[in-house]
Amino acid sequence: MEIFIGIRGNTRQLGFDIDMSENELMAKVNEALASAHGVLDLTDTKGQRTLVPAHAIGFVQIAAKTERRVGFALH
Repeated sequence: MEIFIGIRGNTRQLGFDIDMSENELMAKVNEALASAHGVLDLTDTKGQRTLVPAHAIGFVQIAAKTERRVGFALH
Protein backbone atom coordinates (compact mmCIF):
# COMPACT_ATOMS: atom_id res chain seq x y z
CA MET A 1 0.00 0.00 0.00
CA GLU A 2 1.21 3.50 -0.75
CA ILE A 3 1.18 6.10 2.03
CA PHE A 4 2.05 9.76 2.37
CA ILE A 5 2.96 11.44 5.66
CA GLY A 6 2.72 15.20 5.98
CA ILE A 7 5.25 16.77 8.32
CA ARG A 8 4.26 19.90 10.28
CA GLY A 9 6.21 22.99 9.30
CA ASN A 10 7.39 21.40 6.04
CA THR A 11 5.81 21.74 2.61
CA ARG A 12 7.11 18.36 1.47
CA GLN A 13 5.65 15.02 2.41
CA LEU A 14 7.10 11.56 2.85
CA GLY A 15 5.78 8.96 0.42
CA PHE A 16 6.56 5.25 0.24
CA ASP A 17 5.14 1.75 -0.19
CA ILE A 18 4.64 -0.51 2.80
CA ASP A 19 3.65 -4.16 3.17
CA MET A 20 1.01 -3.96 5.88
CA SER A 21 -2.74 -3.70 6.05
CA GLU A 22 -4.60 -0.45 6.62
CA ASN A 23 -5.61 -1.67 10.09
CA GLU A 24 -1.99 -2.44 11.03
CA LEU A 25 -0.89 1.01 9.86
CA MET A 26 -3.69 2.75 11.76
CA ALA A 27 -2.75 0.83 14.92
CA LYS A 28 0.88 2.01 14.60
CA VAL A 29 -0.18 5.62 13.97
CA ASN A 30 -2.62 5.62 16.90
CA GLU A 31 -0.01 4.05 19.19
CA ALA A 32 2.55 6.71 18.27
CA LEU A 33 0.06 9.56 18.74
CA ALA A 34 -1.14 8.23 22.11
CA SER A 35 2.33 8.31 23.66
CA ALA A 36 3.77 11.55 25.04
CA HIS A 37 7.04 11.02 23.16
CA GLY A 38 5.77 8.61 20.52
CA VAL A 39 7.57 7.77 17.31
CA LEU A 40 5.97 6.33 14.18
CA ASP A 41 8.35 3.56 13.06
CA LEU A 42 7.74 2.18 9.56
CA THR A 43 9.76 0.02 7.16
CA ASP A 44 9.03 0.29 3.44
CA THR A 45 9.06 -2.47 0.81
CA LYS A 46 12.74 -1.76 0.07
CA GLY A 47 13.70 -2.35 3.70
CA GLN A 48 14.33 1.32 4.48
CA ARG A 49 13.26 2.31 7.98
CA THR A 50 11.59 5.68 8.61
CA LEU A 51 11.11 7.19 12.08
CA VAL A 52 8.77 10.17 12.46
CA PRO A 53 8.19 11.88 15.83
CA ALA A 54 4.46 11.79 16.54
CA HIS A 55 4.33 15.50 17.38
CA ALA A 56 5.58 16.27 13.83
CA ILE A 57 2.86 14.29 12.00
CA GLY A 58 0.48 16.60 10.16
CA PHE A 59 -1.43 13.90 8.29
CA VAL A 60 -1.23 10.31 7.04
CA GLN A 61 -2.76 9.63 3.64
CA ILE A 62 -3.42 6.02 2.64
CA ALA A 63 -3.71 5.16 -1.05
CA ALA A 64 -4.40 1.78 -2.59
CA LYS A 65 -1.39 0.49 -4.46
CA THR A 66 -1.94 0.78 -8.19
CA GLU A 67 -0.20 -1.55 -10.59
CA ARG A 68 1.92 0.18 -13.19
CA ARG A 69 0.87 -0.40 -16.75
CA VAL A 70 3.49 -1.53 -19.21
CA GLY A 71 3.15 -1.20 -22.95
CA PHE A 72 0.26 0.13 -24.96
CA ALA A 73 -3.40 -0.61 -24.47
CA LEU A 74 -6.20 -0.13 -26.98
CA HIS A 75 -9.69 0.56 -25.72
